[in-house]
Amino acid sequence: MSSPSTTGIELQTRRRGLAEAVELLSSMRFAISLLTLIAIAAMIGTVMKQNEPMPNYVNQFGPFWFEVFAKVGLYAVYSAWWFLLIMGFLVMSTSLCIIRNTPKMLRDMRSWRENVREQSLLNFHHKEHWQTALAGPALAQQTVKRLADAGYRSKVVEKENGILVAAKQGAANKFGYIFAHSAIVIICVGGLLDSDMPIRAQEWFLGKTAFAGNGVIADIPAKHRLGLGNPTFRGNTMIPEGSASSSAIIPRADGVLIQDLPFTIELKKFNIDFYSTGMPKLFASEVVVRDHATGKTTKAVIEVNKPLIHGGLAIYQSSFEDGGSKLRLTGYPMRGQQRETFPLAGEVGASTPMTPTYTVEWTGFRPFNVENLASQDARAVTKGQSLNEQFAVGLDKRLGSAGKNANNKDLKNVGPSVTYKLRDQTGQAREYQNYMQPVTVDGATVFLAGMRVNPGDPFSFLRIPADEAHGVGEWMRLRAALQDPALRAEAAQRYARRAMSASGGEALRGQLQESAARSLAIFAGDGKEAGFLAISHFLEKVPAAEQEKAADIFMKILNGSLWELWQAARGHDGLAPVASDEAHGRFLRLATNALSDAFFYAAPVYLQLDDFTEVKASVFQVTKSPGQVVVYTGCLFLVLGVFAMFYIRERRVWVWIKPRADGAGSEALMAMSTQRKTLDFEHEFASLKEKLPQSA
Repeated sequence: MSSPSTTGIELQTRRRGLAEAVELLSSMRFAISLLTLIAIAAMIGTVMKQNEPMPNYVNQFGPFWFEVFAKVGLYAVYSAWWFLLIMGFLVMSTSLCIIRNTPKMLRDMRSWRENVREQSLLNFHHKEHWQTALAGPALAQQTVKRLADAGYRSKVVEKENGILVAAKQGAANKFGYIFAHSAIVIICVGGLLDSDMPIRAQEWFLGKTAFAGNGVIADIPAKHRLGLGNPTFRGNTMIPEGSASSSAIIPRADGVLIQDLPFTIELKKFNIDFYSTGMPKLFASEVVVRDHATGKTTKAVIEVNKPLIHGGLAIYQSSFEDGGSKLRLTGYPMRGQQRETFPLAGEVGASTPMTPTYTVEWTGFRPFNVENLASQDARAVTKGQSLNEQFAVGLDKRLGSAGKNANNKDLKNVGPSVTYKLRDQTGQAREYQNYMQPVTVDGATVFLAGMRVNPGDPFSFLRIPADEAHGVGEWMRLRAALQDPALRAEAAQRYARRAMSASGGEALRGQLQESAARSLAIFAGDGKEAGFLAISHFLEKVPAAEQEKAADIFMKILNGSLWELWQAARGHDGLAPVASDEAHGRFLRLATNALSDAFFYAAPVYLQLDDFTEVKASVFQVTKSPGQVVVYTGCLFLVLGVFAMFYIRERRVWVWIKPRADGAGSEALMAMSTQRKTLDFEHEFASLKEKLPQSA
């Protein structure tokens, strides 16, 4: 039995190094080693997100490992030079294996192996011997017929001392090896055709370079653009509703390349539907495609997994973004005694100068946000906890259908939110996320204002209590009053007067007033620290044995002073004092916590979203994949090859017929072999032992 050789091609040459190299390259063990390396690379490419923005990798791995992984090319494994080199060697090695073994396999498939000797058949494990009164030629013809009934093709060969009947079935099993190994070559070739090698070739030989700046796509120079003749690409284009695009963006490590398209895509309308969990249920784009060559227009609806094929290019619905929603906000000062609000307008994707020092970069807008408020822990900035970290805590909420929590009563739509960055003159920026409507968390109605320093961090939320007008005005009034020394002094005086009766003595009242003023000043902060953190550091100076008592007294004075500060601020604005009841007491407690955490919010203003005009945008992926048909062909070959190898079993049968020694008939020796000895083979051998022998 012949089987594929694991050794390579042995060249007849005096150059030993060349012969060994060719033998290694064409050997099966080398091809298997390359397949193992590709499998390892594929696992790395699966575990590590590919083609992400470089800052994301810096935040995830740190500067040192970021550089190491970048040198190895792990951020784009499938287009790394070493991966493409392995693919090339695999194609070459597997092709040589096929070239070396296919002719031998084809010869073996056609061969009847009639050169077998009688002694060799006696050494087979599966054999049977019998005698019959039939003459040799008659027995041979009868054996051929019975083997044909069993599905075997036979050949009768005259021998010097007898007749040999050679039969075979399942010789097409060899096609399994040929098809399976050819599939590897075909799929790899298809993958190389769809890789970025053509783009790299244009960068190496045609001077194409990535564009790393900003500007209008139509104005980008030709050296950053790829023409219509580009054989393969995979690019993205984002189109707002009512807009059109005739180019796609291909990301590169150091920028982007602009791929010109032979048509213009116009987005008429973007439709999106959500599950009650907030996950997208369906999104589709109504588009009009105008061909540049013919001027013909085509209307179509592009959905996920339902691409539009036009002119050999496939247009996929990739995702959706904000297309430049118009926002109207109110700015509240968060530093000093300033209280004057100001209007502000913005557009998502653009920036708005706010002061000579700060610029607002509008990064995102969501018309609604579905949150799990039952298990929500919207902590303050000091806790570093995001609302989204608590969303879908259980494993059952992370796996399976996005719609399976549709009846979860804990999921609430908390309304629109806006995300923006405040960038100062030095280029430093922090990102903020503010909700338009108040949210009920732990029984309290608060406005959530999120902040994070790094893009990879979760948002930490400041909880500003909503006042009776469902706004932030009362808290902002109290915040400004806390930074006003005159109002703090008035509040301390009012607190001491209320706490000490006239009979208490001026000296004690003066001491209490001084303590109240001191507590407000410590809580207001000195620019380095404020809130409960400043109080904690102040109390550390008190002897340990008296700290608990001192803290209790300090907080009583602070709470009373803050109440009077609130009333004093309202009085200066011409407003009546609020009633001293549980509702206002709860508001003051929440306001005190928010005032303490506001020090860590680290923003000069709080921007409250008032109104918006949403503009949706669709993100399309445009691909030109000449290797797609090649890969599909390779997959077909792979299926045929696996089917042939596993479900087609090659069997060989030999029947040696010779005259009996007494001349009264013939005797026969049957032997049978197969590549894989299975239970079915044993049954088939037993069946042939019953069918072939003839005693007549």
